[in-house]
Amino acid sequence: MDTRELLNRITKLPIIADSLADDMLAGNFRSVFKGQGMEFDEARHYQWGDDARAIDWNASARLGTPFVKMFREERELTILLLLDTSASMHSGTAKLWGMVPGTNVSSTNMPGIVSPFEQALIAAALIAFSAERSGQRVGAFLFDREIDRVFPPRKGRRNVLAFVSGALQRHKPVPHAQRSDGSNLRAAIAGAGRMLKRRSMVILLSDFFSIGWEQELGDLSNRHDVIAIRVSDPLDELLPELGLVSFVDPETGLQLAAPTSSETFRETWSQWHKDRADLWLKLCRRAGVAHLDLPINADAAATLTQFWRQRGKYGD
Repeated sequence: MDTRELLNRITKLPIIADSLADDMLAGNFRSVFKGQGMEFDEARHYQWGDDARAIDWNASARLGTPFVKMFREERELTILLLLDTSASMHSGTAKLWGMVPGTNVSSTNMPGIVSPFEQALIAAALIAFSAERSGQRVGAFLFDREIDRVFPPRKGRRNVLAFVSGALQRHKPVPHAQRSDGSNLRAAIAGAGRMLKRRSMVILLSDFFSIGWEQELGDLSNRHDVIAIRVSDPLDELLPELGLVSFVDPETGLQLAAPTSSETFRETWSQWHKDRADLWLKLCRRAGVAHLDLPINADAAATLTQFWRQRGKYGD
């Protein structure tokens, strides 16, 4: 998908975001606000029957008469999006979809199939617009080997558009000859923990082709509500029989001639990807992190809506 078509899709998201915003408020925000405590609102004169534990002793001593602290429930939330922009997110098997029987996708024009990065950006933008629609603060990290760009959490459409614009500049990956290997999920997760001082929601969008991030994810989950969205390609686990296909590792540039006509190769390929997906799921559960698998051929809006409705129904 070219950048113009991707931008056209994103510009339509604010319309869809209205309905998703209601589901987010009813569902996932509840898990953040639960146990968040109350925010100080004002102090007023002590009245008969007030809880003595609420007395503001400093104000009472200063003014010479008893005052009590009044609190209100905190209903503003910070949402931080962590978007993986690494080379593997720009790869996938999109070009193979036109060769797969029954997909109804042309090999030269594939408007229904996106790369993992494009699907992740569509999902991130939809979440950001929905949160902005309900008056929440939205921030974002764009990361690869390191955190490349930071959008501090703020309210308003302008901040969301700045994030979308910055992400679109990463639409085309850096050539592998100019890169080091892999994305650094650990750095992004740790950076989120350092930035956020109050309990917030952190949404991590990646293909999770990275290692060594489990401890950081668990630590972040202890302090914040964390959602891991894994962008996946269904053809990874169900590789079709297409003859000899050339694959290129986007991170290193290494090439592989894949004999997809070999049943043994296809089974080995599928099993490796299934094991990877199972490990990701196990690590998320161990860290106490909510998780969502988002295939590149799925309707991102419908998938996210269902996810948050389930969270609203079951609380997590």
